[in-house]
Amino acid sequence: MLDDFGGHLGRSWPETDEEHTARETLLRHLMEGQYTNPVRIVSFNTGEGWSRDASEDIAEELQQRCAERGEVLPSLEDFLETHGHRVDIQLTLL
Repeated sequence: MLDDFGGHLGRSWPETDEEHTARETLLRHLMEGQYTNPVRIVSFNTGEGWSRDASEDIAEELQQRCAERGEVLPSLEDFLETHGHRVDIQLTLL
């Protein structure tokens, strides 16, 4: 996942332990706010020799989870704006 750290730090592909690269783990980490400002998510299989941009697929799943939760984390706002489809989230009334 390409993360944007802003300012002079810029963007980078943070190192991730192999055990934390499964789709469900990535989604959980994104929902926990473990990434500053995700920009792009690329899935790849070096054994088969392919890679692809998975940003839209991940954004769709994140939108569903945010809707269920009733909030969008600030760290996900730009990512969902760029890669997601417009989904209105119904917030819970207090």
